[in-house]
Amino acid sequence: MIGFEEIRKRHRNAIPVQVRFIENKLVVIEDFHYNSLESFMLKRGDIISNIENKSVESIVDSLKKYYPASNETTRLRDISRDILWYDNIRQVISRPNNEEKSYALIDDNNIGYVNLKTIKNEDISVIKREFINTKGIIIDIRNGVSDVFLHPLISFFYLKDSPVVKYTKLNPNNPGEFNFTETYYWPKIGNSTYHGSLVVLVNEDVQSTYEYYTMAFQAGNNTTLIGSPTAGANGNVSEIVLPGGLKTKFSAIGIYYPDGRETQRLGIIPDIEVKQTIQGIREGRDELLEKAIEVIRQQNLN
Repeated sequence: MIGFEEIRKRHRNAIPVQVRFIENKLVVIEDFHYNSLESFMLKRGDIISNIENKSVESIVDSLKKYYPASNETTRLRDISRDILWYDNIRQVISRPNNEEKSYALIDDNNIGYVNLKTIKNEDISVIKREFINTKGIIIDIRNGVSDVFLHPLISFFYLKDSPVVKYTKLNPNNPGEFNFTETYYWPKIGNSTYHGSLVVLVNEDVQSTYEYYTMAFQAGNNTTLIGSPTAGANGNVSEIVLPGGLKTKFSAIGIYYPDGRETQRLGIIPDIEVKQTIQGIREGRDELLEKAIEVIRQQNLN
């Protein structure tokens, strides 16, 4: 059996790749081959079946109890982040720090693409101005969101204040009782409204606040979610200190759609499910983005 302390020690021998479980296999999705590491043996799209003469399946089975998660996909996501300790190698490898622009016109300038990981506050007004007449806009939330005020961008897709979410909160006077709040309406900011197709790209990396943003985008006009279910772990976080110096956290409020549908543990469910494949990884393709472009083209034929 592999214990948690053993997996923690792996950082001393971390290898410069990022991995993810795809098609139930541990797959290299990114490599960090810089300078002397150019000849490193693992490449994008490779499948790792054994680590130190132990099968990946047995390692995962031994580690599951150390990784509480809202669902199995999220558990495997978290295990994949630690199983080779690639996060540690990022700290010691000097990776080129290129400023990536958060938005671009693609598909012969007919579609706007926005990466929320790199978006800046000043980008939003430019995006709204330059993308207003496109056939569609793709919002990519898979890699997280930078520290920006997204309200003006989200409301760009609204005709008016729109219902997004309602919560359940406990009654402190009656332990065990939870009650729904009123539905929260996302405010419409500004006069401009986008009338083309909106596609939002999601996967299991979309968690917590990012799931909330996804619900907000989803409430916009003509929105399609593409990808796989999100982490199912939205809501504020409360912490409990346990004996022995241990701590645990949980969501202290329930997060629901205005019609009462649950989101926690289930995740935000896409309208069209698309997952990266091993073949797509090897070919350097983004299959979710390809599907988004296809959907926008199709919607504009009707």
